[in-house]
Amino acid sequence: MTIGVGGSDFVTELAAIRNARDAVPPVSVEEHAARVERAQKRMRDLGIAALWLDGTTNLAWLTGLKHGQSERPVGAILPASGPVSYLSPAFEVERIRTMLALPGEVRGWEEDEDPYALFAEMLREADVAGGTVALDDLARVFVAEGMRAALPNHRFVASNPVTSYLRERKTEQEVAILRQAMGMTLAIQAATARALREGVTTTEVMDFLTAAHRKAGFDGGPAFGIVLFGEPTAYPHGVPYPQTLKQGDVVLVDVGAPLHGYVSDITRSYVFGTPTSRQREIWDLTKRAQAAGFAAARPGAPCAAIDDACRGVVTAAGFGPGYKVPGLPHRTGHGIGMDVHEAPYFVGGNRAPLAIGNTGSIEPTIAIYGEFGIRLEDHIVVTEAGAGWLTPPARSVDDPFGLET
Repeated sequence: MTIGVGGSDFVTELAAIRNARDAVPPVSVEEHAARVERAQKRMRDLGIAALWLDGTTNLAWLTGLKHGQSERPVGAILPASGPVSYLSPAFEVERIRTMLALPGEVRGWEEDEDPYALFAEMLREADVAGGTVALDDLARVFVAEGMRAALPNHRFVASNPVTSYLRERKTEQEVAILRQAMGMTLAIQAATARALREGVTTTEVMDFLTAAHRKAGFDGGPAFGIVLFGEPTAYPHGVPYPQTLKQGDVVLVDVGAPLHGYVSDITRSYVFGTPTSRQREIWDLTKRAQAAGFAAARPGAPCAAIDDACRGVVTAAGFGPGYKVPGLPHRTGHGIGMDVHEAPYFVGGNRAPLAIGNTGSIEPTIAIYGEFGIRLEDHIVVTEAGAGWLTPPARSVDDPFGLET
């Protein structure tokens, strides 16, 4: 029997979980103010006069305002110099004021008025009568088109060189929050494995994962969850039907949840029972691929180097080539932060250099349709010395959670 798999139950494991939310502090108002300063310096360096932040993660990351997007434009205007201001439907203005982390004027437009005319007026009042305006790269098309139409004399660019550039380079506090979130989810992963029994369903496992993340002190339940048994483990994003666990099945659990707005994301694959030689072979191959990707992660190396290294190990073992199955059918990693998938992406052809502070997954998957799949996912932070794991990777097919000393 695989060490750490089975032998307990969900009631016992849920009772043992403790709230660890306060182990790291949330992002402070002072940090949001510092982010604004960094963004404005970056804007001036790039010749950007103003930045529009739609109701996206970019808005939440920079200002602390977590509003979301709707059919009505809601967001913030940040000039290259001067204070941030907010645009909102008039009936939402008072509510927006109660939600602000960073102070600023909140301007409202009535339902029978043009929000984009107000946007243009606010830019003029901020002394941005012309020049380049960066539009939130996550904004909806109708918002972007409305703003362009209202300001025909301005030049518009995507916000990525400001927002994504800064968000990719995590501060020490951001890394600390991510490390804590990952560690909490990894502990829940281990508890899940202990609670498994023959006959349990994937639905029951997902219910436990939801309850466990809430009890552990995450912002809410999982932001996503994939639980697979047996042959469906070969499908990277799962199948639309529940499964029932039986002896000898490969188990794949991919789950994460937000802590202080930053999302965890851990995948573990292991065998319920005693691994066969075939399961052992593929698990060990996936482990070697993940280790190769980790070794390739160093500042200045292209993001593609991580994918190339992982894929090279898999291809050398006779799988693929490229993205063909049996083999590794998708990129081997993605950045992580306030979005579970964000830049930088560790995929073939991405020549963008890895930077100090980048965080992201190394998650090679070997999919063998008709048999099973193995994915091992852990996350790194890029440092001056190379890369460091945010959580310890799975140890072995016989002891995935490293319980044996």
